[in-house]
Amino acid sequence: MAKRALIIGGGFAGCAAAHQLHLMQGWDVTIVEASGALGAGVRTQWWGGHPHTFGPRHFLTQNEAVWAYMTALVPLRPIPEHEFYTYVERDNAFYSYPINTSDIPLMSDASKIEAELDDRHLCGGIFAQNLEEYWIRSVGPTLYSKMVRDYNKKMWAVDDCREIDDFGWSPKGVALKSGPRRAWDTALSGYPHAANGYDDYFALATQSAKVLLGTRVEVYNLKAKRFIIAGGLPTEFDLVVNTIAPDDFLDGLAGINLGRLPFMGRDFHRIVLPVEHALPANTYMLYYANSEAFTRVVEYKKFTRHSSPTTLLGLEFPSRNGKHYPMPFKAEQRRAAHYHGAMPAGVYSLGRAGSYRYGLDMDDCIEQAMQMRLELTQGGQDHPVPLAKWRTID
Repeated sequence: MAKRALIIGGGFAGCAAAHQLHLMQGWDVTIVEASGALGAGVRTQWWGGHPHTFGPRHFLTQNEAVWAYMTALVPLRPIPEHEFYTYVERDNAFYSYPINTSDIPLMSDASKIEAELDDRHLCGGIFAQNLEEYWIRSVGPTLYSKMVRDYNKKMWAVDDCREIDDFGWSPKGVALKSGPRRAWDTALSGYPHAANGYDDYFALATQSAKVLLGTRVEVYNLKAKRFIIAGGLPTEFDLVVNTIAPDDFLDGLAGINLGRLPFMGRDFHRIVLPVEHALPANTYMLYYANSEAFTRVVEYKKFTRHSSPTTLLGLEFPSRNGKHYPMPFKAEQRRAAHYHGAMPAGVYSLGRAGSYRYGLDMDDCIEQAMQMRLELTQGGQDHPVPLAKWRTID
């Protein structure tokens, strides 16, 4: 007799979990998604004839097995040439992102920056207690003030970057880079060949699952994993995969209230321009490290390779609209860990929201789902968040 699995949330993490259960066989999977479609922000939308996602959503990983898994299902076009830049208004100049040593001689305050970089107090942020300390110890106060400070203040809606005490995600593992490649040397980077992006993956991943869109669940008995779906009769499951915020899952569904977990959201603005390309060749994204209300500009044709005499730009404005980014505060991560600890055996929390970790991306969701499958195959089911690196609190 097949075992029953309930997946709450049909975003990328929920679909990845469904696919791993499909590969295991012997599971009767139900996916409950509150919106009208699978894929959440990774699902392809269209504007002005252009395909786009909510944010750039290129597939970036250092795990070759995850890359092979994804490209076997949704063929990926490698994009090793991608370049990102940060606009610094005080210099009226664009500099490489991550910060690159080749740009320093071009700066009017280059001698001051070089002197700060020669300071032996710089130690790559070792033992830093907050984001500001990490960056000043890594690149010095001048580069920090012109390229990092104000961006992170508006990104996280804080008055002082010293409030941010979890910074392992910053800046994608590179503090000060040298060398010809502008972005990441070690990661595999790609985007689907298909015009509809990752949409085929959502269909393939859930092919054997019962998908209930526009539907919500209620917990009838959490310990017994008994749920009410769409007002029906209580149904008991052998496995529950949660991909929504832990407080929404437990407080909203089971009455366990340990306090609300804060998130940052995004207001997303789309602009079509009457030119074939707006950004220079190989430039995919621009970051803005000043007092502008927006943080990032993305030219989607660079990712999608869509052919059109016009081009689509996406502008991202930090807001409280939506739960897109868990806040990088250790106190809140400890709160999330308490929520995870309150989940009984056989309940997994996956994905960025479910794990309450900002740094998780699509490749991490796949890794988590693979680890869940491994644990289930080995007879486990006792880890609310499968991989230790996503639930460690310093």
